[in-house]
Amino acid sequence: MTPHADIDSSSVADSRAAWLRLSVAVLLATLGGAGMWTYMVALPAIQADFGIGRGEASLPFTFGMIGFACGGVLMGKLADRFGIAAPIAVGTLMLSAGYALIALAGNVWQVALAQGLLVGIGCSASFGPLMADTSHWFVKRRGIAVSIAAAGNYLAGAIWPPVAQHFIASNGWRPTHIGIGLFLLVVILPLSLLMRRRIAHGESRAASAALAKRQAESPISPGTLQTLLMLAGVGCCVAMSMPQVHIVAYCGDLGYGVARGAEMLSLMLGCGVISRVASGYIADRIGGVRTLLLGSVLQGVALFLYLWFDGLVSLYVISALFGLFQGGLVPSYAIIVREYFSPKEAGTRVGLCIMATLLGMALGGWMSGVIFDITGSYRAAFLNGLGWNLLNVAIMTWLLVRNRPRLILRTA
Repeated sequence: MTPHADIDSSSVADSRAAWLRLSVAVLLATLGGAGMWTYMVALPAIQADFGIGRGEASLPFTFGMIGFACGGVLMGKLADRFGIAAPIAVGTLMLSAGYALIALAGNVWQVALAQGLLVGIGCSASFGPLMADTSHWFVKRRGIAVSIAAAGNYLAGAIWPPVAQHFIASNGWRPTHIGIGLFLLVVILPLSLLMRRRIAHGESRAASAALAKRQAESPISPGTLQTLLMLAGVGCCVAMSMPQVHIVAYCGDLGYGVARGAEMLSLMLGCGVISRVASGYIADRIGGVRTLLLGSVLQGVALFLYLWFDGLVSLYVISALFGLFQGGLVPSYAIIVREYFSPKEAGTRVGLCIMATLLGMALGGWMSGVIFDITGSYRAAFLNGLGWNLLNVAIMTWLLVRNRPRLILRTA
């Protein structure tokens, strides 16, 4: 696929064309995000089919998150060089093939390999690379635009779990996977053609000068900042994974049924859409680091509430709160990258941050399953999530104290 010639960013930044492109990006993220959110709904059925434990049944999710994490860096590099349409098309082919192979799998390890090497890597193109691409098309409204692009992934989380649950209940998990794979192939590939235009990776002279000044004055080197952002990403998403990965199984264990759990997951991620958009609005005013710190503290509050309330109504309410509190965390990393690194490196550096957050999701999803198998309940898993969340809060607090007031300055 040959992309259109690069266009000058100053002619389209924050324009009607940019907003129209963003709407396509959200649709692509919603469709491609299926690969991230359908497995946790199928987890109980796959566990029962293969006769395995909860920890072993969680392995395909872990493999998928590892694939998503590493794929984000690879797809980001591909987008930096060829534009976003190329990784979207490649990712779609991988997604479709992965869903087909999962449907034919004879054991959980075959499911895990297909989930990791094909589904995980394939759907990564519709998340970090799309956020990085969106950041090039906006200046004044960059924070909210990036957050809206990221919200597509949570729209996927709100839409796909109940859809997958319906078809798994009526047709089984294997036919459902075949159907999803074919649907994504037919719909996403034509949409990717609408994303062929590329924007030149340049900034205004004033913006470039402001970025150079921040980097020169900051006591933290770019390499150290990147490392700290990645470590914080692991911490916040180990904590995030406990409710997102295990809420369906948790509701089944409590006797409420997996359908209730799927509804809670959908509610959680639907509220996350609101949170993601709101966090972008906030980030445009107070900066990415402060926004990330605020969301991390609130995520910890929601995790703490899960420890004390397990009634059906309480779980619906807390799941909604969890979505409202943590939805803006991941896009905040992309906003921070665009505030403190060159736009030419955006795809790769955002990919590295997203890789760290997804490794955190992978680690947390598997760890929570193992903790459940050892203790027989999810209480210790929630406590484990709180501990990792404190790591993220500590890093963001240190960055603010260390660099005050420089980190709250934003690219013009």
